[in-house]
Amino acid sequence: MTTPQAPQTSDGRALGVLIFGAVVIGFVPILVRLSDTGSAAAGFWRLAFALPLLALMTRRAGAGLGRAPSRLAMIAGVMFALDLGFWHYGIALTSVANATVLTNLTPVVVTAFAWIFLRQTPRKLFLLAVTLALAGAFTMAAARSGAVGPAPGLGNAAAALTALWYAFYFLAVSAARRTEAALKIMFWSSLTGAPLLLGAALLLGESVIPASLGGWAACVGLGVLHVAGQGAIAWALGRLPPATASVVVLIQPVVAAAAGWLLFAEALGPLQALGGAVTLAGVALAQWSARPPRVPAASAPKPL
Repeated sequence: MTTPQAPQTSDGRALGVLIFGAVVIGFVPILVRLSDTGSAAAGFWRLAFALPLLALMTRRAGAGLGRAPSRLAMIAGVMFALDLGFWHYGIALTSVANATVLTNLTPVVVTAFAWIFLRQTPRKLFLLAVTLALAGAFTMAAARSGAVGPAPGLGNAAAALTALWYAFYFLAVSAARRTEAALKIMFWSSLTGAPLLLGAALLLGESVIPASLGGWAACVGLGVLHVAGQGAIAWALGRLPPATASVVVLIQPVVAAAAGWLLFAEALGPLQALGGAVTLAGVALAQWSARPPRVPAASAPKPL
């Protein structure tokens, strides 16, 4: 038995839940830094500690886990594993702000995908938006004053690639929410992604076991934030248009940059701050330009 998707609206409750989820995910990079494990290993523990909570919540909600995951849930799990692996390496190699802002090029990727593969021609304004977003991302990556981390260039590249994987995860979850409950999708996608991240950590020779009690606490915290943050986002995706949701989640890099500044003294250089602002402006403009045109009131069908 499947759970039908709630109608897509712009209700205040769904928007509030989405904002909450985006703020929660904004703190994830801090715990990744404190996990005392490798980058992929931190992703594994995030999903591993989330699974018991997700299973319990799904059963209590009466959604049921079913005998096997849906294809869309498994695709979402693979994409999310790639997303976490690349993003966590970005966090380890560059600044928290860079890793999170570059990851949020996702809305541009989604719209470009629709243009290239679905033949949905964007407006000219979208091309300007893409130019702005890419120029801002390049500025952030190239700004010497913002070069924080052991390998900022590689970290910036990993973070930018994360946008691709998160875009496909975003699309898969949006499609799955038409027939499945958010908690069920979260459980099966997490169960799919966890072994992939563990395998990657072992192949890369990472330290899988946290080296301190603080590291274990950070890994448990990652699991809790995963359930609260991604769960809230997945729930809201069933009630808000994807375009609206992809703009609202831009709260993440703002929260992450502020937390990185307060906790790790990662101050933003002038060019890096400018690049981040231009990137986010370009992403928001891309989504605004992709909105369907409004039907004039005079031409709208009259009620019978």
